[in-house]
Amino acid sequence: MTDVQKMLSEAFSRAIRESLGEEFAAVDPVIRASTDPAHGDWQANFAMSLAKRIGKPPRVVAETVLSALRLDGIAASTEIAGPGFVNIRLDDALLARLLSELSADPRCGVATADKHDVVAIDYSAPNVAKEMHVGHIRSTIIGDAITRILEFLGHTVLRRNHLGDWGTQFGMLIEHVRDLGWNPAEDHEISDLTSLYKQAKARFDAEPEFAERARNRVVALQAGDTETVAFWKQLIEESKKHFGRIYQQLGVKLTDDDYFGESYYNDMLAPVAEELMASGVAVKSEGALCVFPPGFKGRDGEPVPLIVKKTDGGYGYDATDLAALRHRIKDLDSTRLVYVVGAPQKQHFDMIFAASRLAGWLTDGIVAEHVPFGSILGEDGKMFKTRSGDTISLNVLIDEALKRAYDIVAAKSPNLSEEDKQKVARAIGIGAIKYVDLCNDRIKDYVFSWERMLAFEGNTAPYLQNAYVRICGIFRKAAEAGVVWEGSAVQLSAPEERALVMEMLKFSDVLGQVSRSLEPHRLCTYIYGLASMFHSFYEKCPVMTAPSDQLKRSRLVLCQQVARVLQLGLSLLGIETVEQM
Repeated sequence: MTDVQKMLSEAFSRAIRESLGEEFAAVDPVIRASTDPAHGDWQANFAMSLAKRIGKPPRVVAETVLSALRLDGIAASTEIAGPGFVNIRLDDALLARLLSELSADPRCGVATADKHDVVAIDYSAPNVAKEMHVGHIRSTIIGDAITRILEFLGHTVLRRNHLGDWGTQFGMLIEHVRDLGWNPAEDHEISDLTSLYKQAKARFDAEPEFAERARNRVVALQAGDTETVAFWKQLIEESKKHFGRIYQQLGVKLTDDDYFGESYYNDMLAPVAEELMASGVAVKSEGALCVFPPGFKGRDGEPVPLIVKKTDGGYGYDATDLAALRHRIKDLDSTRLVYVVGAPQKQHFDMIFAASRLAGWLTDGIVAEHVPFGSILGEDGKMFKTRSGDTISLNVLIDEALKRAYDIVAAKSPNLSEEDKQKVARAIGIGAIKYVDLCNDRIKDYVFSWERMLAFEGNTAPYLQNAYVRICGIFRKAAEAGVVWEGSAVQLSAPEERALVMEMLKFSDVLGQVSRSLEPHRLCTYIYGLASMFHSFYEKCPVMTAPSDQLKRSRLVLCQQVARVLQLGLSLLGIETVEQM
């Protein structure tokens, strides 16, 4: 709607200036989309604020401005309502022209951002030697959608998969796989990463001799011992294979080039500590080097520290996150830092950002944002787990989604080839997992329900995908009938047609809102609204049996643009469309 809003704002500003005088040239006419189509398409809300300055009733001010208003070719009518609102109904010819312009634009009317940021986005972040589980899915899916949208709007996006690949746990893990006779020089596959980790942890807790060897192995790893580093690298490579398969199945845009684990920042930790200490931002406290950002206190009322360097000389994740932030600003020239991490980490990131401002890294021209999200709950309202109480692995979740989707497709469309059944099942199953996560306000918990997320009615991925399929079916019928509609003139003969055009003109603004708020559910809400409007149009406005050939072609143009917006919108959420179900 941005172009329409701009046209209206310019016309009203000109009328305010001409009717009230140059001293009012800078007045904002306050043009907003109407919330109720019965009252018009747009509304101008300038009269009440101007009435106080001029000393006249708002309706009189509105009448004065309307007397100088020129909206030829833009508005069909204007009407003063209530205390002085001006309701505006757009000219159908304008809407038809704008739809034609959208149809000819490969980006569906979405311009790139006025200001292009370099965005470093931190998301997914699994741990080496552990299977990805349902707890990783929100960060991965939300981060992927945000990445797609920001890239589409022209921003340079740097994916940072902050892999948990460093720490004391690797000492016990390396010792355990050595005891099992695992040779990093040979081609081995770790079939059950989680099981190996649990075995190592159990031995560490129960066997003092093993625990001592594990601690020594950590020292050897940090010192760069050749054999130890070889084991460590192999564990990482095997883990990456596991993560890569998950990312490929989910269709997220993370590759091996996007891994920047904790170890990546190792050589930066000491210089960061020295810089913070030299500037006085970090101080010694009880033998540790700490930053005390103002405003953060514990339950006892004492200041809460970020521990840059521990008493034993080691570095923890506070230091790693500070080093990573500094690197992303100083070395990568990032102007926007995004961290897609669960809500419980809010205070941690607030403190990291506050410390970085104290250090002079995070300046006014750079934005750092924590993108928090809630938990996934089972239908019992508790944390989503297996019946035995274990965390659900992503492999199991994805396989279950694909199986359930395949059964639905096979029952609904038994005549599809096996290849097509698998293809459609993948689009539906993976799309359902993603959409149920993205359509909810990310800060809120949501209940995971297979039945609801795979339903073909309501705000679900299958419902939206089916809207696209229905349009493809119309196109097939048109092609069979030899109807050529591309480039045809558009005529708006029914309110449902008009509503569709008005809704599609909002697409660019919605993406702009998502890019600012980093809330993908806003795009989901928009796509669902558009699909619902299309279904209403489909029921009330016959396409292939339209009263005239001209109207038939016009409605096909309208259908084509709806399909394009649906497909683009879903793709920006990482969800596939198919032409048959």
